[in-house]
Amino acid sequence: MAVLTVRNLPDEVHRALKVRAAQHGRSTEAEVRAILESVVKPPERVQLGTLLFEMGRRAELTDEDVAVFDAVRDRTPAEPISFE
Repeated sequence: MAVLTVRNLPDEVHRALKVRAAQHGRSTEAEVRAILESVVKPPERVQLGTLLFEMGRRAELTDEDVAVFDAVRDRTPAEPISFE
């Protein structure tokens, strides 16, 4: 796991974090993790699988259409990228 150091955090912000953490029954560090996660990974973010499903639904694809795609799909395993 990564470690993050925040420098020059104003005292009033640190106090507010401690109060908020106490209200949620967790440590200040856990509170900061929860805040960061909620901001950068909101639950309403678009996920690729959901987006693809919605596109197929809007295109009104039938089970037969999907079967055709599945039949012609390349099943060769992908080769990992070499950086050498």
